[in-house]
Parts: sequence; structure tokens; C-alpha cells
Amino acid sequence: MADDYLVRIGKLIRDARQHRGWTQSQLAEALGTSQSAVNRIERGNQNISLEMIARIGEALDSEIVSLGYAGPMHLRVVGGRRLSGSIDVKTSKNACVALLCATLLNKGRTVLRRVARIEEVYRLLEVLGSIGVRTRWINDGVDLEIVPPGELEMEAIDAEAARRTRSIIMFLGPLLHRMDHFKLPYAGGCDLGTRTIEPHMIALRRFGLDIAATEGLYHAQVDRSVAPGRPIVLTERGDTVTENALLAAARHDGVTVIRNASSNYMVQDLCFFLEALGVRVDGIGTTTLTVHGVPNIDVDVDYSPSEDPVEAMSLLAAAVVTESELTVRRVPIEFLEIELAVLEEMGLDHDRTPEYFADNGRTRLVDLTVRPSKLEAPIDKIHPMPFPGLNIDNVPFFAAIAASAQGKTLIHDWVYDNRAIYLTDLNRLGGRLQLLDPHRVLVEGPTRWRAAEMMCPPALRPAVVVLLAMMAADGTSVLRNVYVINRGYEDLAERLNSIGAQIEIFRDI
Repeated sequence: MADDYLVRIGKLIRDARQHRGWTQSQLAEALGTSQSAVNRIERGNQNISLEMIARIGEALDSEIVSLGYAGPMHLRVVGGRRLSGSIDVKTSKNACVALLCATLLNKGRTVLRRVARIEEVYRLLEVLGSIGVRTRWINDGVDLEIVPPGELEMEAIDAEAARRTRSIIMFLGPLLHRMDHFKLPYAGGCDLGTRTIEPHMIALRRFGLDIAATEGLYHAQVDRSVAPGRPIVLTERGDTVTENALLAAARHDGVTVIRNASSNYMVQDLCFFLEALGVRVDGIGTTTLTVHGVPNIDVDVDYSPSEDPVEAMSLLAAAVVTESELTVRRVPIEFLEIELAVLEEMGLDHDRTPEYFADNGRTRLVDLTVRPSKLEAPIDKIHPMPFPGLNIDNVPFFAAIAASAQGKTLIHDWVYDNRAIYLTDLNRLGGRLQLLDPHRVLVEGPTRWRAAEMMCPPALRPAVVVLLAMMAADGTSVLRNVYVINRGYEDLAERLNSIGAQIEIFRDI
């Protein structure tokens, strides 16, 4: 029996390594061991301690084995079932993590309504708790209360939790107003000078923040004599870059103009929250934001983040791929209009209710009903653009939708270097996807989906796309190691079951 466990663990490690795109030698180097040792582990020919399993999981950013953890490990999917009824969209993951970072601006009590209970949020709560912020779930676990301490205990920060969330980068903006120097862990793979980090630095240096990176830490120093004297022009119209600039500007004593800003959904929610804190923000929904900062923020605030357009797209894609009639309620329509226009061009049969407001009083919602449709491949390629273009995170769902349509569809994911590669995992389920280069995939449909057992891709949206294809495939599929899905979706399997799916959560060990 022990040998059988070793073989199964070895297979999980091998699959996680391959999905990361690493060789055995690269994993060995990260672990400080030999390639031959990694080879023996993956073949199940070497005893392995829980400590080593944890180290491997951290190196691969993959949960290999969970002990004492209540979340799911694997999903068993009985496919070929039609969905029906209606389902509500939950609050935005990306807005919730930005708002949690933004609570560091406020000396008063913050209550966030209907916060997404996902792994990304849990990691941030662990980090906040470790530096002295008191957080607790209230109202039967629906809402979240955050109360900051008088002084943050940055030396006690939970580095492990911090490194498991890329959102930790958004602590920089608030913290530069609270202390002159501090250290902050950063997630593996984030490195100063890379495209994903340098735009943050360009914006935050204008507020006197200087960063040096050594041994997995940001060493931050703040020069109080430095302040933005002219508009900040972001070199990348990124969501988190814009949010970090907003967080820095919120407590700057003066007016900050941010140009080439993202106007995406999570940025708008952050702006609405800052206004609740007493910070005036002009230009919300445009690419030029003017922030009238408040040096001292000490208010008790109650805020409701809006619904998640990417989850809404996930649910719409689930209905399309399974050829179902489904009503998706509380859809933030402003952030799905381009996607729906493309789907209409492809032949999607759907209708929508009149618009109504989300609980924040600002975001426009509708209820969408999708019906089984005979889809045709779009004439033009599917590609993301900054809002109000097609959302970057919604591009992967078009891979499954295009596989259900007649004809060939070109998907060009120019933003991420590797994500398009993960979409070819659909080929193991019967898809016909040809990888043209790391950014472009040619999808041919229609597809006769077939069941398979496979490892969950390490990227959130492609992982959900694989799950949707399994729901459409006749037979029983197994999707292993689904921690990445839990990072971004709350109780997804249970909620899909409520509208007709048959997904079982199970664990090997």
C-alpha cells in the first residue's frame, strides 16, 4: 500500500512539474537535490517526507498533497448532462483582493459585503492577520470585518502566505504612507525589471518609494520629500498597476493625475471604495483618473463590491458548451458587452432583462438567459484588449466555445507568455486545437468531447475551461489538483451541481 501511494504521489509531482514547464533538472535545482533523485521520486521509487512534498509543492506553486485542509483536491465529473434553472454571479475576486489591500489606508473599521470566500482572499487574510490587522467573518460568514491596529507589525508578516498570492504587490501603495521603510515578500516568478513589476515601480517612485529586491524580499524605503509634480503616465494599462497608483495617491496630500489608467471593473470598484473613504476620484471609467488625496483616513465604512464579470463569462460558457438553457443572474453587463457582441455574431440565442444596479449603487447588472445555439466560428480572431475591449481573463473561455462552433477560430492571447499553451490541454478531451506559437491557438470545431483523467492546468482560467469541457464530455472525467480553481472561484463544483452538473469532490490522501 505504501508503494502504491509513492507511485501516485510521484505521478502528481511529475504532472505538476510538466505543467509548470520544468525539466527534472530544474526542479532538482530548486530543491537543492539531484536530477536522479527527482526521477526516483516521480517513479515512486523513493521514500518522501511530508516536508519534501511541501517543498516540491511550493517550488511548483502546486498543492501536491493536503493534510488537515478542508478544501478539495480532485474533481470527478460525470459529463454529458444539461444544465438548467438559474444561478447568481458572485462578487468579484479581483475587486475583493484590491479592496482588502485598500483597507490598509483606513484607520477605522471596514465592512466588506459578500466577500468571495476563495483561496486568494484567505491568503491575504493570513497576511493581514500576521501584521496585526483583525479580520473576522460576520453575518453568518457572509461579510468581512477588518479593523487595523495602531501600528502594523511588518516584521511578523506571514511570508509563506504572502508568496502564494500575487496580490501582495498591492500592499506597496498603502504601506508607503504608513512607514518609512519596510520589507515585503514577493511571489516566486515576480522579479524587478520584468514587465509585470516595473510599471508598478515607475508609478510608485513618483511618491518617493524606492525598492531593492534581495532573497525573495522587497526592501522598501520612502523619501517623504518626493511627490508627483506632474501627471503619472502608466507605461502599462494594467489593472493592478492602476490600483497601486490609486492606493498611493489616495493618502497623498494633493491632487494626483493618473494617465493611461485601466478602467476595468476592479479598478472602478476600488475607486468607488476610495470615495466611500472620503477620497474624491474624477474620471472613473476613463483612462485619466484625478485623485484628490486625503492624508489621514479614519472612517467606519461599509461597502459592497460588485459582481464578477469573469465568473459570469464562465457560467455563460458552461451553458454554451453543454448546450443548455440557463439563466445567469446579476451579470455586470458593462464589462461583458464586447463578449456578448462576439457571441451574437457567432449565433448565440440569448436575451437579457432591463438593467438594474448592483449593491454598490453604481455597477449596472442584468439577468441573461442563454439557449442552445448552432454556433459558427467568428470571422475575426478572438483577442483581448484593455477595457472596454474583450476582457483578458475571458479569452480562454472562447477556446471551449470556439470548439463547440462550426469552423476555425484563431485565438490570440498576446498578454500572457504561456497561457495559450495550457488551452491545448483540451485536446486530451477531444478538442482540435493547434498551437501556432506561445500566444496563438487555432481552434477547429465542432468537437465531440470525450472523458479523460488529467492534471489541472496551473493557470486559473484554462483550468476552468478544462472543467467545462469535462462537463460536456460523455462519460466520467477526473481533474486532479484543483487548488488553482479554488484560488478564484467559491464552491464552484457545488454551485454547478445546483444547476444540473454532476461533480464529485474527492481526495486521494
